[in-house]
Amino acid sequence: MFSNLVVGCLVMVISLAIQCVVVSIVLRFFIHLEKKKAIRPTLLTGSLLLIVAMLAMLGGILVQVTVWAGLFWGCGEFATFRTAFYHSVVNFTSLGYGDIVMSEERRLLGALEATNGILILGLTTAFLYSVIDTLIAQVWLTELPSPPTASEHTD
Repeated sequence: MFSNLVVGCLVMVISLAIQCVVVSIVLRFFIHLEKKKAIRPTLLTGSLLLIVAMLAMLGGILVQVTVWAGLFWGCGEFATFRTAFYHSVVNFTSLGYGDIVMSEERRLLGALEATNGILILGLTTAFLYSVIDTLIAQVWLTELPSPPTASEHTD
């Protein structure tokens, strides 16, 4: 049980590192576009940037699920990688169908993957919210006229 805990925690650290790399790549890409003045504060551009961010984050999550599936398959829990991948997706998303279960010896790994998934999906949600918030603020500032100054008010 202790070895499963150690291995599970190690894979959780790898998973977090993968998602941090994805976030870093997306941020660098957005900064690059901003420096090139390629980002226009429009709803269409904002939507496209959000789609890019979402697809990148999903790609990172799929890599993490694949790493967990590789661990399960490598441990001999499942006969095929396909089954290990399916089980990993169910664990990572905390869906918990229960149609495929791990042996009693390795169940802790499934619980750790579910915990990892909750944390990563929370991080992903926070990152996507931040992207949306920034994009909406840019469009808002561009589309709405500036508020009147005190000197423009006449009583």
